[in-house]
Amino acid sequence: MSKRDYYEVLGVAKNASEAELKKAYRRLAMKYHPDRNTGDAAGDTEQKFKEAKEAYEILSDPRKRSAYDQFGHAGVDPNMTGNPGDFGDGPGGFSDIFGEVFGDIFGGRGGQRVQRGADLRYDLGLTLEEAVSGVSKQIRIPVAISCKACGGSGAKKGSAPVTCSTCGGQGKVRIQQGFFSLQQTCPTCRGRGTIIKDPCHVCNGSGRVEDQKTLSVKIPPGVDSGDRIRLSGEGEAGEQGGPAGDLYVQVVVQEHPIFSRQENNLYCEVPISFVTAALGGELEVPTLVDGKLKLKIPEGTQTGKLFRLRGKGVQPVRGGPVGDLLCRVVIETPVKLTERQKEILRQFEEELNGGEHHSPQSSNWLDRLKKFFSE
Repeated sequence: MSKRDYYEVLGVAKNASEAELKKAYRRLAMKYHPDRNTGDAAGDTEQKFKEAKEAYEILSDPRKRSAYDQFGHAGVDPNMTGNPGDFGDGPGGFSDIFGEVFGDIFGGRGGQRVQRGADLRYDLGLTLEEAVSGVSKQIRIPVAISCKACGGSGAKKGSAPVTCSTCGGQGKVRIQQGFFSLQQTCPTCRGRGTIIKDPCHVCNGSGRVEDQKTLSVKIPPGVDSGDRIRLSGEGEAGEQGGPAGDLYVQVVVQEHPIFSRQENNLYCEVPISFVTAALGGELEVPTLVDGKLKLKIPEGTQTGKLFRLRGKGVQPVRGGPVGDLLCRVVIETPVKLTERQKEILRQFEEELNGGEHHSPQSSNWLDRLKKFFSE
């Protein structure tokens, strides 16, 4: 007997959203659940219930739904795809899906709830030198840690949490309402399955105490602002022995007085004198990794000229070629001139005006200006 189309089973369109799939499944599950159907019709309704459950399991999983949309039942049939585990009763199987959607209505798997500790964030300021070269940092953080007096159990030393008498250690209680068997979190133990009759006097039964913790954080070369380093298990301790959360170290790179960074390149401005720009020369420029380097300034250099020093930038933290250092020269106008210096400059100006065109940019600008007014 061929299987019905899964969309037809749930009564939804092929572009149905996740919410629409869940709503359709709830409606059918309530209608065909075995607890609500007895007698001669029980066998037929049970089959319809299983059919709806299978359709929802496939269509609620984006990967399986895509395979089904492309190849139909053949794309998700374990006997044809070689993946029978996808349909098992383990993680992601029918029982998990059913428990997630209807656990509080028909009674999914019970069990104690262990609360994981909260994740923490720490903003770590670095200089540009530290970010480029990498560094190890010691950080001190306030954190809730497991109570040593009770070993994190929350119970006084020499005693232990006892099984909750209300839920029998399941963390959930069942309430019968007509056709439905409702399951909800146990109000006595709040889902833990145990209660503490004699709490620890140090942590007052929480299993955690506030403390300061010092950690060593290794910062790899090439990090930038916004990068995060995850320290697993270094967050807050969980309540009553629950697992600890994680600590996320967020990198914040401080501004540098000389260099600015754009991705893997470094930029800096280098002031040069009018004479050096005109006659050429050599300058020493700093780098973050190789100390000082010589930069040759050619004769007739104009302000704004960019000089590229290849491989003197930043090594990317995730691999790839090293960036460059780009030096932008800025011609500095001399100030506080003496009368003699001013006179020399006037004579120099006269010399320039009497000979060839020594200012190509000014000449081009004047030519464009004349053309503009003549049109």
